[in-house]
This record gives sequence, structure tokens and C-alpha cells, in this order.
Amino acid sequence: MFLVFNDPQAVSQYVSQRLIELIKDRPHAILGLATGSTMEPVYQRFCRDAKEQALDVSKLISFNLDEYIGLSAEHPQSYHYFMNEHLFNHLNFAKQKTFVPDGKPEDVEAHCRQYSQKIVDCGGIDLQLLGIGSNGHIGFN
Repeated sequence: MFLVFNDPQAVSQYVSQRLIELIKDRPHAILGLATGSTMEPVYQRFCRDAKEQALDVSKLISFNLDEYIGLSAEHPQSYHYFMNEHLFNHLNFAKQKTFVPDGKPEDVEAHCRQYSQKIVDCGGIDLQLLGIGSNGHIGFN
């Protein structure tokens, strides 16, 4: 399916509706999440809609796409921090079920393998959100 939207609000509304439908149908869904300016209005709309519908997101599992190497989860420029500020802290996400790559692992390659395996062990991603950069990039590091 290929969809084109004229503005960020239309995209945000559509994505929020799809997320809510998925969560109502599959409360234990596994989401792949992204960060960045594309996602800010999406998460804002989803939080608003989810609160209005008293949607329970506590059974979801989420995996984020990327993280800056060298930044701790508490660093204001980290994607972990972004996710807390824009999504996780606004709804009843179970923090132990929200996974963001570690920005300061001792062994980056081993961490990446373990992170990928955790996704496989959970059954894979049911829905992946992506913001595709103007140069076509997906992910960052």
C-alpha cells in the first residue's frame, strides 16, 4: 500500500488511528519505533487519541530503531530521552517492555547482536514506524 498525505497532521491522524486499531486488536503487539521531527506530531497525536480513548498500552513491547553512540539514556539529545519525552512518559507504557539501543555499550557489535536477537525472541515486529530522511536514510547510526 502506498499512501501520500499533504501535511503532517493528516499523517499523524492516520498513523494514530492505525496504531489504536492494532493495539485494540492485539494488546501485546510489538512495535518498532523511530524518533526525529517526523515522529513528533505522530506521537503527540497518538498520545492525545490514546488518552481520549483510555487506551491501555501497558502490554505493548517496543523496540526503537536507533540511538546515538556515546550518549547515555539520560542525555537530552539521546533517542531514549526523546522517547520518554514524546511518548513513554505520556501513556502507561511498561518501562521494562520498552527497548532502546544502549548508546554506551562496552561492545557495540555484541550489543547490536543481542538487541536483534531480543527482537527475534519476542516474535518480530508487528508494526514498524519510520521517518525516512530527505536523502532516503532509515535509521541513523
